[in-house]
Amino acid sequence: MYDYLIVGSGLFGATFAHLAAQRGFQCLVIEKRPHLGGNIYCECMEGINVHKYGAHIFHTNNKEVWDFVNRLVSFNRYTNCPVANYHGKLFNLPFNMNTFYQMWGVTTPEDAAAKIEEQKAEAIAKMKAEGVTEPRNLEEQGLCLVGKDIFEKLIKEYTEKQWERPCSELPAFIIKRLPVRLVYDNNYFNDAFQGIPIGGYNRLTEALMEGVECRTDTDFFRSEYRNWRRHARQLVYTGPLDEYFGFCLGKLDWRTVCFKTRIIDTPNYQGNAVVNYTSHEQPYTRVIEHKHFEMFGDAVYDLPKTIVSEEYSSPYKDGMEPFYPINDSRNDALAREYHLLAAKESGVTFGGRLAEYKYYDMAPVIEKVLNLFNTPAR
Repeated sequence: MYDYLIVGSGLFGATFAHLAAQRGFQCLVIEKRPHLGGNIYCECMEGINVHKYGAHIFHTNNKEVWDFVNRLVSFNRYTNCPVANYHGKLFNLPFNMNTFYQMWGVTTPEDAAAKIEEQKAEAIAKMKAEGVTEPRNLEEQGLCLVGKDIFEKLIKEYTEKQWERPCSELPAFIIKRLPVRLVYDNNYFNDAFQGIPIGGYNRLTEALMEGVECRTDTDFFRSEYRNWRRHARQLVYTGPLDEYFGFCLGKLDWRTVCFKTRIIDTPNYQGNAVVNYTSHEQPYTRVIEHKHFEMFGDAVYDLPKTIVSEEYSSPYKDGMEPFYPINDSRNDALAREYHLLAAKESGVTFGGRLAEYKYYDMAPVIEKVLNLFNTPAR
């Protein structure tokens, strides 16, 4: 008998296994994919660590979490500074003074703020003329937050590609706020700590799983472990919440992303790790050049080739990887019903993005597991 059977080797499952093993518990981790690590898994191609399931940048303000991962693996100095391409014109992200200079030629925070407020006022006045006091959809919300130019060039079509619906048909709550910085700062995150594991995320997974028994290509629902009480005293489940209960209340909806990855015979393709394509001119939402996550300055040219991935947003279908929960009223209500069922399950811990039907960054997942154990790991 194992103390814990852990379903899924993503960050929640791997961190739980690591902390439990440190405390002397016997764990078995099963993973239905042929590799460990969940969505942070990297595949080495041409000497480059390719983020197989999309770009992952570790960032946090929680020093305990940062110290925890750095005890396992060293992190580099990568800083996330994406660029937006709108019909061939480039804009820095997030919205900051560099963006506003590129958009309007303004050079002072006062002029930038005045331009934004002018355009916001136009949007609010238009709504009032129609007898509306609160944004009815994402388009009105975006216009009221940042005005016409930023919304139409950097948000509208990008969002429509993500959701495959016009912004006028999307709920306003999707963008409750849009950060606007009146400083020249292209760092996407405000967190104190940020970086990528040196050598790629597989190093972090390997460190978390050291000494833990793991079995890949093992589907919980199609294996002997479905009757988990025969094998373990406790279950840690990180798979889809509705699937655990046999979809008895109905299926939760997801969005997914697909990637077209190719090798390019040049050392430096786009000069940045992430470039968002914010118009309908390109069907993909962004292009990731993986080399730039771990190679900086002239080191980029040490390898003659590069790897890029085009990222496409699409509706989830059975057999695909679920990425993003759709937190509309229907799905949130259904998830609450499933959470009530989960609370009644004896000896089962539900955790992570899929099992909680909640989008997580990496650091909060680790923080949540640390809190479950209630004491910092050694």
